[in-house]
Amino acid sequence: MSGSGATGQHSDRADRDERFMRLAIALGERNLGLTWPNPSVGSVIVDESGGAPVIIGQGATQPGGRPHAERVALAAVGERAKGATLYVSLEPCSHYGKTSPCADAVVEAGVARVVSALEDPDSRVAGLGHARLRQAGIAVSVGCLARSAHRAHLGHITRVTKGRPAVTVKLARSTEGLAGSRHGTRLMLTGEIANAKVHLMRAHADAIMVGVGTVLADDPLLNVRLPGLEARSPIRIVVDSNLRTPASARVVTGARDIPTWVVTSLAAPVEAEKALTAQGVEVLRVESDDSGRVSLPEALQLLGTRGLTRIFCEGGPGLADALAKADLVDELVLITGRSARGQGDVPALGPALQDRMDFLDCRAEEQIGPDLFMFWERP
Repeated sequence: MSGSGATGQHSDRADRDERFMRLAIALGERNLGLTWPNPSVGSVIVDESGGAPVIIGQGATQPGGRPHAERVALAAVGERAKGATLYVSLEPCSHYGKTSPCADAVVEAGVARVVSALEDPDSRVAGLGHARLRQAGIAVSVGCLARSAHRAHLGHITRVTKGRPAVTVKLARSTEGLAGSRHGTRLMLTGEIANAKVHLMRAHADAIMVGVGTVLADDPLLNVRLPGLEARSPIRIVVDSNLRTPASARVVTGARDIPTWVVTSLAAPVEAEKALTAQGVEVLRVESDDSGRVSLPEALQLLGTRGLTRIFCEGGPGLADALAKADLVDELVLITGRSARGQGDVPALGPALQDRMDFLDCRAEEQIGPDLFMFWERP
């Protein structure tokens, strides 16, 4: 009987930990796109002294990356943190930056137990935060909902381990698998509800990226147009090897309101650069690949040095296939428009992306209005 009771208590504890960690991860996800180059972490503080656990504080990394989630939650509870349990979606930092380490703040607050979803792969932390807590006598549990936390922190993890932002490619297609027309006729592939979902995904990215072909064909705004979230429009990035982006394009004329970066080759014309920079566009130059186009691996490494962690690519089949060929696709959002209008002749999935999908896992499907979203990710 005692063995069975112990097993039941362990199960109850695990269920409780998952419940509070799920909240911590969700809190951090709210500020995705606002905290780069820092990860957007969530934290929850729970008082278990009265038997039934009670949430007494919660926090998320604030816009700009400071203060960190743990400090926000600790500030909210003050002395009540003593003896409490802290749930955090990523290991508390252990290095001095603009502030002292969060691990030290947790120790000073008198927290009794820390449940951490993931060890931070940043070489400045990488287990040192957990070690600092254990040295102070705090019980530390690592790995609760690790897969969900890894997904939430994919941008940060990719940047510190690979030196580049994580790339999510979004493609829409008709039920016949077509994404557009070679004659420039735009297809209305997805409905209003699906489009709102895409705008929410934009709001959680550090940057939206397209190729110059999309700019020339559609003249998109590439902003967030959800009521109340207009200020969440991320940086706009155009990959343009020969600086064909016209000075009249809406991403250019609005560059002083929403930052716009154009990534081009070293050989692109200087006069075209001057015309763009005069409107507030920032032009970034990188080496070309063998075909004379922007080297996408170099471009993403450069964007990583600028602090970007999450890029949402809406550049169409050509850019998506080039990213897949360079093994730079970390997530794929494939939307099938069930009521697509218009006739197309451009396949949504190019050959390289079709090949890469053999190495991606389909983690979820979601029906949004009449349209089907499929979410793929690296295993």
